[in-house]
Amino acid sequence: MDKLEFAFPPGAAPTFPSWRLSVLKALAGAAGVPLVKITNENAFAGALPRKCKTPAIKATDSPSTWISEFGAVCRHLGIFLDTDLYPSFHNLPFSNERATQIDQWIDYSVNNLDNNYALPLVGQLTKGYDSAAFDDLVKGVRAELSLLELHLKSRTWLAGNAMTLADVVAASTVKYLFEHVLEGGKRKSLPSITRWFETCLSQPFMEQALGKIAYCTKVKVPQAKTKGGKPKADGKQKQKGKGGGKPAKQAKGKGADKGGKGKKKETQLGLDAQKFEEFGDWYSEVCTKSEMISYYEISGCYILRPWAYSIWDTIHQWFDGEIKSLGVQNCYFPLFVTENVLNKEKDHVEDFAPEVAWVTKSGQTDLDVPIAIRPTSETVMYPFYANWIRSHRDLPLRLNQWCNVIRWEFKHPTPFIRSREFLWQEGHTAFAQKEEADAEVLDILDLYSKVYEELLAVPVMKGRKSEKEKFAGALYTTTVEAFVPATGKGVQGATSHCLGQNFSKMFDIEFEKEDRKKDHVWQNSWGITTRTIGVMIMVHGDNKGLVLPPRVAPVQVVVIPIPKANMTEEQKKKMQEASSNLYDSLKAAGVRVKMDDRENYTPGWKYSHWELKGIPLRCEIGPKDLDKEQAVLARRDTGKKDFVPWADCVETTKKLLADIQKDMLESARAEFNESIVRVTNWDGFVPALDAKKMILAPWCEEVAVEEDVKTRSASEEGAGAKTLCIPFDQPELPTGTKCFASGKPAKSWALWGRSY
Repeated sequence: MDKLEFAFPPGAAPTFPSWRLSVLKALAGAAGVPLVKITNENAFAGALPRKCKTPAIKATDSPSTWISEFGAVCRHLGIFLDTDLYPSFHNLPFSNERATQIDQWIDYSVNNLDNNYALPLVGQLTKGYDSAAFDDLVKGVRAELSLLELHLKSRTWLAGNAMTLADVVAASTVKYLFEHVLEGGKRKSLPSITRWFETCLSQPFMEQALGKIAYCTKVKVPQAKTKGGKPKADGKQKQKGKGGGKPAKQAKGKGADKGGKGKKKETQLGLDAQKFEEFGDWYSEVCTKSEMISYYEISGCYILRPWAYSIWDTIHQWFDGEIKSLGVQNCYFPLFVTENVLNKEKDHVEDFAPEVAWVTKSGQTDLDVPIAIRPTSETVMYPFYANWIRSHRDLPLRLNQWCNVIRWEFKHPTPFIRSREFLWQEGHTAFAQKEEADAEVLDILDLYSKVYEELLAVPVMKGRKSEKEKFAGALYTTTVEAFVPATGKGVQGATSHCLGQNFSKMFDIEFEKEDRKKDHVWQNSWGITTRTIGVMIMVHGDNKGLVLPPRVAPVQVVVIPIPKANMTEEQKKKMQEASSNLYDSLKAAGVRVKMDDRENYTPGWKYSHWELKGIPLRCEIGPKDLDKEQAVLARRDTGKKDFVPWADCVETTKKLLADIQKDMLESARAEFNESIVRVTNWDGFVPALDAKKMILAPWCEEVAVEEDVKTRSASEEGAGAKTLCIPFDQPELPTGTKCFASGKPAKSWALWGRSY
């Protein structure tokens, strides 16, 4: 099939919902064939009914035959287009079963999802149509989508292990529902559909056919037609996006209609969702529109684009230098581990068992023994520690590796925060004395605290994990806990564990002491992940996009010259020289700087673009600045502008970057501290939790009580609370203080909260 030919119904305006044409565009794109609209009615005279409700297609096997029922249209194209989206029929039993699975979801989309829900989109409204009727439609579509949500909870695709025609048809339908019918609050109840849908749109042919998603922020109820057949009100939807800058106007005057040089057609910038109203949608938009990530076809896996990876690289380089100064060496171990080794530490493997991914085949051959992909590397590394360590002279052994790990999460995946594959460093060390291990645990925790506070400008609380929350198999776990005020949830930022002698006894890691007696080593493990980036985005981001701390920003300053059309060539040359000189001076001073002198974008578009990407400082040079030999320095975090002479720009820029870093931390710390409330009895606990607070409360440190608190504190506002940590910085605990939840004697103040 070298082209896909379609036609609208003859002699009447089309009444089909426009998502159906998007399906044809997507399938043509997937097959790499042109989509051709037939306008000559003689080509299909008598073959199509008048007021046919779909775009009809010309049958491949019979050029004089047209197909108009959309379920049949999809199946026909699935069979005859070379797309791999529909099974071939060489293996009939398999193909029939697979095709049946795909067909049922096509029928579901055509007959269930598009059961009058698309009518408001194509103007087919009756005189009696009103907001109540629209509400009924919304309830209906949500009820139908509940089936799709349930199906996708444990699946990446609708049918099988790869994208099929079913996904193309259903995603095309869902896009219009997400854009016009379901606003943010209603989409929150559909996390699996949202994840699947964004995975579908990450496919190039789908993105090209459907375009970018503009999630509905507020439903605009369509107006019914008047007697004359026209809508009561203008049904045009306002262009979405905030702060996008005005699109450049088409050039006027001589040559304008002949393709004369003009501004490039600009894409719409800005975020549709608001951070404090639709946090999930906002976060997804920020991550994708700022070019931090792209969604991948496997659920829970994400592509880290250069803007995000640069931030991780900065963290990597800083932390790597710090641990090397402590005497830690880098190494690398394989990502595979055998089942018998993984199962050696019972408590450890039981905690990770649900998340372990297994390799069971090589090609089409089943492996004799399944091989696990590391969820963490204790069981991978420690058999070799047993071989390498013989004497006290072999200690301490302090190794670290930078790698990826796989944890097959079934909870709702969130970029950076909860994913099936992520990047991290994991340190694994062995000592002769417990005191040495204890000291290193705190040294590493201090470094993790500095990553958050000194690099990312994110405040954290240092503390110890409860027995219930500690690392499986550890003697004790220390942690740095961050908090996202917009959601009222804590985030475990990084952990440093003392493993005691548990693993060394399991793996027989012994050494001979100076007195020639044998003993087991004391071990630690510690790690920090790309979750750091997600926490930074959640804490600092705003309704314009990212807000990056200067120390980790890939670009710290963007220089934007602003020439005017009426400037002389001499003035333009002077502006270019001034901008270039400033760029060169900043670069020579060690500032990460970028020049944006593109002529095909307006200044407003550039401002919004770099605000979305979070660059800390913008340096503008306009015609008035040229006359005064000054530049305008605009801060991303506060929006404040300073007018600075060219001669002082470098020093002022360096000072402003330092100020931004400091101010961002201070602002976030104030918000962090305001989010902690003290509670001494149960009555105040859940209300504080529902008010999006962390709660510092006296606690008896019993596992059963923590489990009970989690159960009792669940509400419509969110899941139950757990201990985030037992802070190192403990308020005074008067003698006789009772546990807030059980009434038993309290042992410490614990920090409680909902968490990611």
